Amino acid sequence: MKPHFINNDTLRVLKGLPTPSFVIDEGRLLSNLKVLNNIEKLSGVKILLAQKCFSTFQLYPLIGKYISGTVASGLFEARLAHEEMPGKENHVFAPAFKAEDIETLDNICGHIVFNSWNQFFLHSDSCKNASLGIRINPEFSTQNHAIYDPCSYGSRLGIRLSDMPEELPDRVEGFHFHTLCEQGFEDLERTFKEVEKKFSKFFPKLKWLNLGGGHYITHEDYNVEGLINLLKYIKEKYGLQTYLEPGEGVVLNCGYLVSTVMDKVKNGLEILILDSSAACHCPDVIEMPFLPPVFETAENGQFLYRLSSMTCLAGDVFGDYNFLREKSVGDKVIFEDMALYTMVKTNTFNGMPLPEIFLLTSDNQIKSIKKFGYEDFKMRL
Repeated sequence: MKPHFINNDTLRVLKGLPTPSFVIDEGRLLSNLKVLNNIEKLSGVKILLAQKCFSTFQLYPLIGKYISGTVASGLFEARLAHEEMPGKENHVFAPAFKAEDIETLDNICGHIVFNSWNQFFLHSDSCKNASLGIRINPEFSTQNHAIYDPCSYGSRLGIRLSDMPEELPDRVEGFHFHTLCEQGFEDLERTFKEVEKKFSKFFPKLKWLNLGGGHYITHEDYNVEGLINLLKYIKEKYGLQTYLEPGEGVVLNCGYLVSTVMDKVKNGLEILILDSSAACHCPDVIEMPFLPPVFETAENGQFLYRLSSMTCLAGDVFGDYNFLREKSVGDKVIFEDMALYTMVKTNTFNGMPLPEIFLLTSDNQIKSIKKFGYEDFKMRL
């Protein structure tokens, strides 16, 4: 559980909102962006927003002032970045590309990364503008979540050293690897040393190296100095332009999901039924799984509640929490760190309404930036 950041002024604003609502905290986002901007300046790295984590494009103009651009996981994200963050770097990687998408991607993306030699040879002749790269698989795991581990047995992501040719094709200008998930610098350093040992013989032919995402760069315990030194080392020894593509590192602790208690039931413990849903509004809670932080909870809280949803799914549960105060019907429950992997993954199972999206400005003003209704549910079907 992460620490709570909500001050009294912000709390009054959040508790006055209709629910369910997502709120993006501009002040916290700015704080993260300044950290990332400083890393760019000190190391020469170019940092890209991973849109798969956060693609609320109304914030792209602000984000684009501090970092170098975006990375996409397919055509639609690439188009979004091209339209909403013009003039910034636009990279794309996907395990496979459709032939009918390549021309568009080549025209709007500066970098295209292929996942296999099959994909590279199928599409490279159609690419006239973009710098082309391949994703490599270091076969070096540093985490225990197989679903997020591209180096696990049977992974479809990246080319292994044993599948590399003696000489790189002329069009290959960069390597990309992405092996981390919410991890610190030490795991990146260990992974790079493995990449260096296995793949550095190819570096003289390259122009750039993308170290992927999953970096907890803006976490209070992250070793920023170590990261800067590693990036400088890569530049000085190999002459490569480096890239990082964090998602959570951009929007860590920058969002809230505000909910209302609709009912209380008891079955072994007290259960709060909320008008928000883990399955619909932040499915990573169930998929990863993880326990999101909730305001006004603590390990020594005297009031134990299971937070659940209005959907019919029995397992639609956020988790069990010890609250500092008793909760009643009509009270607000505020989930923290809800900017990452939430708005991009919402769905309307059970006809659940999508939360309205608000921006909490740096001067504590609240602005609605996206409102949803019945037609947003109907149009998907």
